[in-house]
Formats: sequence, structure tokens, C-alpha cells
Amino acid sequence: MAVLYFALSGLDLLDGLSELDKEERQHIINWIYSLQILPGNDRDEQACAGFRGGTTLASCRGESSCDTVSQLDCGHITMTYTALASLIILGDDLSRVERPAVMAHVAALQCPDGSFFSTRGGSENDMRFMYCAAAICYILQDFSAINTTSATKYILNSMSYEGAMGQGTHLEAHGGSSYCAIATLHLLGKLDSSLSRTQRERLVRWLVERQSGGGLQGRPNKPPDTCYAFWIGATLQILGALDYLDTAALRQFVLSTQDPITGGLAKYPNSNPDGLHTYLGISGLSLLRKDNLKPVDPALNISQQALSHLHQLHKNISKNSTVPC
Repeated sequence: MAVLYFALSGLDLLDGLSELDKEERQHIINWIYSLQILPGNDRDEQACAGFRGGTTLASCRGESSCDTVSQLDCGHITMTYTALASLIILGDDLSRVERPAVMAHVAALQCPDGSFFSTRGGSENDMRFMYCAAAICYILQDFSAINTTSATKYILNSMSYEGAMGQGTHLEAHGGSSYCAIATLHLLGKLDSSLSRTQRERLVRWLVERQSGGGLQGRPNKPPDTCYAFWIGATLQILGALDYLDTAALRQFVLSTQDPITGGLAKYPNSNPDGLHTYLGISGLSLLRKDNLKPVDPALNISQQALSHLHQLHKNISKNSTVPC
């Protein structure tokens, strides 16, 4: 599911989705919905809802429906986020999303400290999955599944002595974690009320100092990496401070990782490209408003055109449906 999201959103930013005809789009939409777990009314089953990451993970492969939901066949919060984002990018109206079940799934994953597990039954719990929870709730315009007070407290407690956020309390500050933290606060509408002016200034300074050799590094004393063109660039964009970077040097670094034969962007120059770094490199370039790329929304990491489609869905639901929007 995540690989599909990288491909679709990358095509969207490149204005290449027109290469997919109506039948191909519908086939992809149907595949995404086929990975949605449809539970009954049982509370434990509801907690296992959401979207799977792929067909190989389904406990009832080859069947049109399942009578029961296996506790070992649960949705994953990252896959639920990327599934919903992909549906929006494809122009779907989200009418087949089992909203109450998805909300129950998100609510079941929040930990007492405010962070989120990735899936039911135990997993890592950190800032990444908190971001996915916030993105899901924003897309569906229902924040009832999140205890926003404890989530905000977890984010603020993750701010290290360096001025940026780690994956949790007392952990090293990291560019990816800082993005997840700031994007979450933004999506929850808590950014301006949560950070003091001094905290914002220290965070911006730490982020800007990550520019090294033209590119951006995730932590001090690490080599620059293509994906941080988005993670750090988007964080600065949300904070209104992207212009503090040497954007020309950043663009040159990202383009230096492109494979001249196969295409695609790599983690580092002279290494092999992959889907994740290709997409995040494109998203990072989009933030710079160069190379004729569609503008990307820094908080949801979809094109602003796709975000406009989402906002129209929110308006339509609020007017014509009893579903909370």
C-alpha cells in the first residue's frame, strides 16, 4: 500500500496521472478497498479494522468476504493513511470507507502516554504512528479517536535539549520525527498554541543547521539524504521558514541522486534509486516550486490539487450526509 502511494502521489506531482485511464484508476481503487478490513459490531473486531498493507497479509485470501476477523489480521495505521491518501489522489469519494470502524481502530492504538501503536496486538509506538493517526482523522474530519491533550503532551515531551523532536521522550532529535511532530500539531490545529516563540526559533535553527553539502541530513554528523528534502523542508514550510535554506544547493543535491539510465532518485549520489527516495525527493523539489512540479501540501504530503478535492468532499459530506465530517 505504501509503495502504491509513493507511485501515485509521485505521478500526481509530476502531472502524470493522466497516463492512467478511467478503467485503470477504478482497478486501483477497487484493489485498495479490497484491503479494507470489514469487521462486525464487536468492539475487539472494530479495533482490528483499517487497511492491510497488501494481499499477502489477508487471512481470507481468495474470498469475497470474511465472516470473522482474525486478531492476527489487523489493519496497520500507516497503511490506512496511505490507502486514504491514495484514494483521494485518484479522485475517489471515500464513500466505501467504513468510517466508524476506522475511527475505532485509530482509538484502540493510542497509548496512555499519548503516542500510537502501528497495529493491534503490540508494536512500536512513536511519533510516526501519531502522525498517521492525525492524518487519518484529518482526512475523515473526525478527531474523536484521538486524545489530543495527551498527544500534544507526548510531542512536547519529545523535544530534546537540541531543540527538535525525537521519536519519544529522552530520545535523540531527528528530522523525520520533527516532521511528524510538527505536521501532527498542524493537522490537529494545535501548532500555534503549543509551541512558544523560543521553542519555534530553536527548532527552526536546528532544522536549518541540517543543511550539509547542499542536501539535508536527518541528524548531526550524518551524510545528506534525499528524503530529508521533504521531511525537513516540509517542516520548515509549515513553520514558515523554508526560505532560510539554500534552496538552489538543495535542488542540485536532490538532482545529483538521479539515475541517468533507469530514472528515479536514490538516498545518496552514486547509489541505487528506490521508490521511497524517488517520491520524497520529488516532494522536496515540489516544495521549492521549481521543475514544473505540482505544489505539494506539506502536512498531508499530497498535491494541493488532491487536497482541494478532499476539502470539496468535506463540504459535500457536511451538506448531504449524516456521517460526521
